[in-house]
Amino acid sequence: MAPPDSLAPHTTLRLGGPADRLDRADTAADVVDLFREADAAGEPVVLLGGGSNVVIADEGVRGRVVLLCGTGRSAVRGTDGTVLLTVEAGEDWDGVVAAAVADGLGGIECLSGIPGRAGATPVQNVGAYGTEIGDVLVDVDLYDRPGGTVRTVPAVALGLGYRTSVLRGRADAIVLRVRLRLTADGLSAPVRYEELAGELGVPTHTRVPVAAAREAVLALRRRKGMVLDADDHDTWSAGSFFTNPIVVAEAAPEGVRAWPAGPGRVKLSAAALIERAGFRRGHPGPGGRVALSGKHVLALTNRGGATTSDLLGLAREVRDGVRGRVGVELVPEPVLVGCAW
Repeated sequence: MAPPDSLAPHTTLRLGGPADRLDRADTAADVVDLFREADAAGEPVVLLGGGSNVVIADEGVRGRVVLLCGTGRSAVRGTDGTVLLTVEAGEDWDGVVAAAVADGLGGIECLSGIPGRAGATPVQNVGAYGTEIGDVLVDVDLYDRPGGTVRTVPAVALGLGYRTSVLRGRADAIVLRVRLRLTADGLSAPVRYEELAGELGVPTHTRVPVAAAREAVLALRRRKGMVLDADDHDTWSAGSFFTNPIVVAEAAPEGVRAWPAGPGRVKLSAAALIERAGFRRGHPGPGGRVALSGKHVLALTNRGGATTSDLLGLAREVRDGVRGRVGVELVPEPVLVGCAW
């Protein structure tokens, strides 16, 4: 059993060493108070939500770790047929999506099954199956650590891009809550992703009942081991470990699936690049304690008894293999805390 200060039980990888101090924040006010206290004492502090997009060093984290646990949601219906949904940062994200779908609200159904907390969604502009949180994000409430104040920042000021924002990699601004503008007619956003359209049996750009879209997304994610299951080691991961690289179109390897990504640029399938480099599902890492998922090569998984060092060793093997055999550089999607690859 992990020691009481171990961070491993608070991550979906089940990896990570201890924190010097572990505090629970049950409200946004608790978050502010704990950060103010740590900053006044000159104590390092890290915020940890659902632990689904983070890799924590075996040595753990020096200083204080604040667990984000505050919950709460409220909805205000507009006169234009939309709903403004306010969500506290500590809400379980898939629970937010499930509740929105149950209420017939559309716009985030394609983000079903993504683990973690609502507060993390704008930080890296969480996305899946043709939808990003930036499509519906109105604004966020942030705690500004240097100024010691809480302020509301509109989505347009967050620099939202592919799996990134101005908040990514920063510790001076803490998301306390998010506001989303959703439709209220019971239909999904237009289905943009071909794989999802095929699962639903509809043409792309079709709107479907939100519940149908959610179930189709969950079915796709389950087949890839991307829905958390404590009994399935293929889900003991940080989700997709590598982002889909964006390159100059002329530099794209022939035959690798690509999507337009702006003038003269394309987004490549990281999974296809990994497979092109010779890696297959289930490819083992050091001692067999880590491996590529048996369902999807983008997920690096803890098979039991692994260390973060094991995981990063496998990540480097895949990165170097793709670079050497395909000529494309892969970049990790999870946040690395106290470690490097």
